[in-house]
Amino acid sequence: MDQTVDAVAWTRVRERPAQRFDAVSIVLHWLTALLVVGQFGLALLVQRLPEVAASMLAGHRFFGVMTWMVVVGRLVWRRTAARLPPFPPSMSKPQQAAATANEYALYALLLLQPLTGLGDTLFRGHAFRLGLWTFPALPTPDKPVFHALHAAHEWGAWALLALIGLHLAATLLHALVRRDEVLQRMLP
Repeated sequence: MDQTVDAVAWTRVRERPAQRFDAVSIVLHWLTALLVVGQFGLALLVQRLPEVAASMLAGHRFFGVMTWMVVVGRLVWRRTAARLPPFPPSMSKPQQAAATANEYALYALLLLQPLTGLGDTLFRGHAFRLGLWTFPALPTPDKPVFHALHAAHEWGAWALLALIGLHLAATLLHALVRRDEVLQRMLP
């Protein structure tokens, strides 16, 4: 009898990791989350503290580049080596489709936001620093393109907040109501 119990316990231990994302995916997920929180925090500081706006904006840009690089790394990892656990059996097909759509939309915005921010900065017509490098101003700024990219960057930030809110709400629903261990799949 003890051997049967041990065999069942061992089977559960062996099966459980397959229900979790791999360690690299988990680290990249939480690194992305920290970078995005930093992005929004710095963007708020730029607006509220004009005396340090230039350094906050430099940090915001640097985090934007880092976010873009981490997301590209996540997508490459996901395509080549990641372990992607299946959806829990309790999730209906429409819920699975909604989760997948939200995930792809998050990836798209996380890739587009840094690009619209960079375009906003370039077409504004001012030199700017990005980490150790200083980029010169364009010889002729393009105000209509700047305004379009600036608007796209701001609307993208709101859309990103909405998608993150949906992601968090779904996570809390799974963790607190459904208790189906969806959250545990991405916890370190």
